[in-house]
Amino acid sequence: MIAIALVLLPDFLLIVAGALLARLRAFDEVFWAGAERLVYFVLFPALLFRSLATGASSIDDSLPLVATGVAFTIFGIALSFLARFLFRLRTGEFAACFQCGFRFNTYLALAERLHGARGLAAITLLVGVLVPLVNVAAVGMLASERRWGVLSALVRNPLVLACVAGLAWALLGWPLPDVPDRVLASLGGASLALGLLTVGGALKLGLQGVLPLPAVAYWTILKLVALPGCAWIAGRVFGLQQPLLAIAILMAAVPTAPSAYVLATQMSAHGRSVAFLVTTGTLAAVVTLPLWLAAVR
Repeated sequence: MIAIALVLLPDFLLIVAGALLARLRAFDEVFWAGAERLVYFVLFPALLFRSLATGASSIDDSLPLVATGVAFTIFGIALSFLARFLFRLRTGEFAACFQCGFRFNTYLALAERLHGARGLAAITLLVGVLVPLVNVAAVGMLASERRWGVLSALVRNPLVLACVAGLAWALLGWPLPDVPDRVLASLGGASLALGLLTVGGALKLGLQGVLPLPAVAYWTILKLVALPGCAWIAGRVFGLQQPLLAIAILMAAVPTAPSAYVLATQMSAHGRSVAFLVTTGTLAAVVTLPLWLAAVR
């Protein structure tokens, strides 16, 4: 349990560091806006493409694993949409926060740390299937609320394009040349630190202008409690065995990805609420993730 908490602690400390840097005059709003665009258009797409293009394309019991992942993701999308009727949120604010009920932080790579090569193959497979799904849902909601063409927004979204390109590369069986592979690895590695720093940079002290606390509690509980609970039930229904059942549950239990904030800032004016949800979820996950790990074991 302590080991899992320590996995999350550096991420939360990076968010805190970003919040502190944002108070320094040398790191103004212009700097953070540029950093957000760099993560969104270059660094995180590089991470997604490389992980999918070079990841394992098949593992034992892949169908039950994929079915479980799709089931808990759709469950999260449905309950996240329900928040629209439970809380009096502005239309744009709901559209931005909608994704926080089902997006996941792939940075943590819990399966690789816990289950070695087999865990890495499982997490790669889930990422390949679920990242396009969650991005289609998130981008579609933001685009529809802003009255953009949903299809046009999806076609131009760098995260969706990176996923499609990475999956196509893997399916074609092409090797990734050494030099491009190292360049992409460097860009992807930078996305973790800079992405978390930008989340912290957007976080403001105090609750003024942020979501109502009941809405914060709803999305946090949905992501960290209800979603992994659904993964557990779905895994049992689909006959998923250990350790893949534990991997699916932990994939569902990780907090919302920092890329949710970057997406919100690029497509709406409500990044601050998303940053608050990401930060509180990451902090709460330091407690909930070890509990889920103990439960599945």
